[in-house]
Order: sequence, then C-alpha cells, then structure tokens
Amino acid sequence: MIRQVTGTVLEVEGACVIIDVAGFGISLRVPGTESFTPGQQVTLKTHMAVKQDGIELYGFSDPKDLAFFELCLTVPGVGPKTALSFLVRSPREALEAAIGRRDLSYLTRVVGLGKKAAEKLMVELSEKMGVGEGEHQGDDAEVFDTLVALGYTDREARKALAAVPLHVTGRDARLKAALSQGPS
Repeated sequence: MIRQVTGTVLEVEGACVIIDVAGFGISLRVPGTESFTPGQQVTLKTHMAVKQDGIELYGFSDPKDLAFFELCLTVPGVGPKTALSFLVRSPREALEAAIGRRDLSYLTRVVGLGKKAAEKLMVELSEKMGVGEGEHQGDDAEVFDTLVALGYTDREARKALAAVPLHVTGRDARLKAALSQGPS
C-alpha cells in the first residue's frame, strides 16, 4: 500500500500530476492541479485504489482531505472518482459543515448529487463524522434526548434524526417524523 509520495512535479496532465520519484513517473489524481507547477518539490498523502483494470493513486496535500476522501469511500455506491469529485467541487470544510447541518440544497446544488444520493451521504457520513448528541442544537437536541429516553440507542437516535427532512420544523413535528423512521 502506497500511503505517501515525495518527489518533483514533472508535469500536470488533466486532473493528474506526474511526480518523479526515484526516476519513476508516478501519476496521481488530485482534487485540484492549480497549485502544482513543474519542478516543484511535493509530498502528497495517497490512497491507492486497486481495480480490475489497474491501480490508481489519489494524492492529497492535506491529510484531512485524505481522511474525508476515505470516509466518503465507506458510503455504499461512492467510488474514488466520485469521492474526489466532491473535493473538486467544494472545500472539505464546507462539505463537512453541509453534512453536519444536513444541508441537502448545498449537496445537490454545489456538489451535484441527486436528492437521494445526497440524503444517503448525509445519513452515512454524519454518523461517522461524529455528528451526534453534542452537536444537535435547539429542537433537535430535545428530540434526540426524547428518542434515547424512549429506548433508542445513541446510534439509532442519530440515524432517525438524520433521516428527518429539513423542511420538517418544530420539536413535535421532528419527533413524530423521527419516530416514524423507527430504530434501525
């Protein structure tokens, strides 16, 4: 498993950079090629994807971008190219905030996901990113506490609350919608 590449940028080719590492030209897909210039020394954290038709390396200047990319890969139906496209279209911080806020319109408008795919991404990642009890605010904090008091586990309560559409407002309406989800 190749987890880091250090070398000299030989060229920028489409969405990839070619890096000279000990005489080998290594091609890495990156979220943005604007910051790379030939002759520049770089160190990139990498993710190696082994597929039927070959091996691809994905490179990231920021280890937090790599962590987010790999977290996206845990969502069923999201492959490396799709996960990379998230980071191409939006900064990681904005993506994490949108997922944490369950901002469906941001994910569909800016990231370009369909409504169902965006909802799936929010449900799967908000739980894995730690959006939970301490991060629910206002009515959602009360709904979360009520679900736990009714016997839901923290995980089940987070998942049920994350599945409530954003247009449903008010504590009672959000609680009713979360209860209709049922524990998973």
